[in-house]
Amino acid sequence: MGMTMTQKILAAHAGLETVSAGQLIEARLDIVMGNDITIALAVPEFEKSGAKKVFDKDKVVVVLDHFAPNKDIKAATNCKCCREFSRENELKHFYDVGDMGVEHALLPEKGIVAPGEAIIGGDSHTCTYGALGAFSTGVGSTDLAMGMALGENWFKVPAAIKFVLTGKPGRWVCGKDVMLHIIGKIGVDGALYKSMEFTGDGIRYLTMDDRFTMANMAIEAGGKNGIFPVDETAKAYLDRHCKKAYTVYEADEDAEYEQEIVIDMSRIRPTIAFPHLPSNTRTIDEVGDIPVDQVFIGSCTNGRMQDMETAARILEGRRIHKDVRLIVIPATQDIYMECMEKGYLATFIKAGAAVSTPTCGPCLGGHMGLLAAGERCLSTTNRNFVGRMGHTESEVYLCNPAVAAASAIAGKIADPDAVACGVKNGGTGCAAN
Repeated sequence: MGMTMTQKILAAHAGLETVSAGQLIEARLDIVMGNDITIALAVPEFEKSGAKKVFDKDKVVVVLDHFAPNKDIKAATNCKCCREFSRENELKHFYDVGDMGVEHALLPEKGIVAPGEAIIGGDSHTCTYGALGAFSTGVGSTDLAMGMALGENWFKVPAAIKFVLTGKPGRWVCGKDVMLHIIGKIGVDGALYKSMEFTGDGIRYLTMDDRFTMANMAIEAGGKNGIFPVDETAKAYLDRHCKKAYTVYEADEDAEYEQEIVIDMSRIRPTIAFPHLPSNTRTIDEVGDIPVDQVFIGSCTNGRMQDMETAARILEGRRIHKDVRLIVIPATQDIYMECMEKGYLATFIKAGAAVSTPTCGPCLGGHMGLLAAGERCLSTTNRNFVGRMGHTESEVYLCNPAVAAASAIAGKIADPDAVACGVKNGGTGCAAN
């Protein structure tokens, strides 16, 4: 029996000819990444192990993004720990305020991650890098510490679900909607410890930003990882961003999958996840009258350039509703700079938005956008659990950037067509065709 993409990568990194679902292996790691929360937790375990230095100073990455710029003394203490650890180990890839970005947007942009690699990160959304044909997954702080010390980690080889993507997404539909549709279909545990492998001729209609969003949210279906084939779109992205050599793996024709699910993207409408699960989905046509207090556009899920462009096209020349707070956070400094050069920051500010330097802050209820009891936020992030963005009696709804921008104007969850029907664009993704 053949192997899936994920199984081939794991076999190569374990020094084995073949692996199968359920097998326990030790695999070498190409990249080990942590942030200001998880590195601070991992450092004591790293020290207890007796390790004096990380296994490779070029392969351990530290990004200060969750509570940075520091929101309080505890956050400042965590970041100080990360700075000292990075200096002591002479890490090549250390990103602090002014240079950092939201980690899962930053690493691909910097060319740190590449196809065929085995990557772990002290953050559940490390699965983002599967958009580039890598095996990447989140781990706890103890595994993170051992990964930094040894350059290896143990894995149970995941079984796989094959998602065959067909059709071209319609107007105002992007990767976020496709993934919310999938999670709504299979549930938050529908891919529990499975590899979500995306294939099909519809992939050619997905931009890299769409693919990063979809791989990012594999964990919201319980997935161990999400992974895409490395096609011409991915190679063009890598040509711009990645200077290191890489290996492309393809699934065998006789690879074994637990399920095969066909998704016709042409039938998907802009999709909203209602509280308090990403699987509690409805299309924009089924929403009803839902006023919102706050709208957030950003995060490792939807803070990339395509997302900023989509929001700016809808907000151009318009003002947000008087009862709505709009927060926009480009995911990296480069995206922030490009937004400035293209005039998008001015568009956001003139529309009434608050625009921030890159940070994860609002997404996890960390800082810069917490909700009070009874408040409702429409967010382009990945999770809407109870208390995710603030008070346990607040509500979070998930959506794509087009719906978010349109809703900020309308003061309630709104169809972009009803708010911005005059917007024209010949591009792909969420922007109108």
